[in-house]
Amino acid sequence: MEYQKKLDDIERRFEELTAQMADNAVISDSTLYRKISKQQSDMSDMVGKYREWKAANKNLQEARLMLEETDPELRTMAQDEVARLEPLLAQYEEELKVLMLPKDPNDEKDVVLEIRAGTGGDEATLFADEIFRMYGRFAESRGWKVEVTSASDSAASATFSPRFDFM
Repeated sequence: MEYQKKLDDIERRFEELTAQMADNAVISDSTLYRKISKQQSDMSDMVGKYREWKAANKNLQEARLMLEETDPELRTMAQDEVARLEPLLAQYEEELKVLMLPKDPNDEKDVVLEIRAGTGGDEATLFADEIFRMYGRFAESRGWKVEVTSASDSAASATFSPRFDFM
């Protein structure tokens, strides 16, 4: 894997942060503990996936060694294991690439979305209402809290100009 050294460094940093979280000096300083805990939490998914990749890679190497065995039954089992692990490793590598992408600093912030009907009368109002319901269902499917902070009434629809927050 091309990012293995970087992932090793991240795993090492994760272990350092875990050790710091057990230090009494860090535990007594709530601000520092919160900061270290956040850093460690941000790395946990990536480190977990990397550890899964390492275990699968080790198993693949062992299975490839078993391919050289003289026993045909053992070789067949090794071939099956190699066939199972190669796509799994590829999947882990793709997931790790996504996890290694830098985080957007705005990811943790709430979103305010305002939908306004443009010119077009009742049809524009109905379209704005459909967009509002679509975004609302999307947010709810993601487990986000949706709060309508203001809305204007219209003859065509109950929500002419909704404004809502995703949290």
